[in-house]
Amino acid sequence: MRRREFISLLGGAAAAWPFAARAQQPAMPVIGFLYHQSADPFAHRLRAFRQGLKEAGLVEGDNVAIVYRWAEGQYDRLPALADELVRRQVAVIVVPSTAATLAANAATTTIPIVFMTGDDPVGIGLVASLARPGGNLTGIGILTTEVAAKRLQLLREMVPAAARVAVLIDPASTTITEATLRDVEPAARTMGLQIQILNATSSREIDAAFAALVRERADALFVGPGGFFDGRRFQLATMAARHAVPMTSATREIAEVGGLMSYGSNIADAWRQVGVYTGRILKGAKPAELPVVQASKFELIINAQTSRMLGLTVPATLLARADEVIE
Repeated sequence: MRRREFISLLGGAAAAWPFAARAQQPAMPVIGFLYHQSADPFAHRLRAFRQGLKEAGLVEGDNVAIVYRWAEGQYDRLPALADELVRRQVAVIVVPSTAATLAANAATTTIPIVFMTGDDPVGIGLVASLARPGGNLTGIGILTTEVAAKRLQLLREMVPAAARVAVLIDPASTTITEATLRDVEPAARTMGLQIQILNATSSREIDAAFAALVRERADALFVGPGGFFDGRRFQLATMAARHAVPMTSATREIAEVGGLMSYGSNIADAWRQVGVYTGRILKGAKPAELPVVQASKFELIINAQTSRMLGLTVPATLLARADEVIE
């Protein structure tokens, strides 16, 4: 063989080495992420989810890819978006809401699903039991609906003169809304409170709900749980301040931007735990054998600045029990 031919052959082989090496490397796993709302209001929760992945040794764009699908508040889009993720044959589907979980559950019985829900995962048929889910789903339960009565009680302690309370719910989020009302309505009767149910599924309907509660002279506002209201937290806080309405919610995020108080699980931390579980499944754990993690700690957050603006004195008993007082 001539020297020039040998060098050419050697060079061609060397050029092929990187391609051969890449061909031998395993494909980067793909996570399908499905949520019933839009992305922008939940950037902080996404950071928490990615932090959970990082704790499991996974970094987006480095050793894992994520395909995002956002329903933009249009619940009827969820089934088609879930089917799309199944057709893409993603390695795992992440669904941090009940509505998205139900859509993914209907779309596949084989692809692992990691959920976050405020409902009872056993009660709504997601898993056989919390300790041993038994199927292709596992995740985090945040018990949002089960503490609704406690949240109403805390509001009454904050505003003892309240006689009428407006309850703002998202009727599009059927299961979580029904469960909330099952808790709140009997609790209100026990406390001697009159409640006014208000529905909102859009920003315009939130404005209309505030007009109604002002017209009916509600003494306080109880905001139901759900991603829709969390995503509209600035509007809620602004309207509550404008009309001088004491407002309680399920998430600290609304209290942080001006709501009077909140009581519930730390949702951002729950998203982080979803990331941890997703990483464990991608590394070989089976969802059927991963226990559903139930939130065991609930946070009472009080916005002292808002209480002063409303002319309310926070009772010493509430201050002593608060996990955080925002000044």
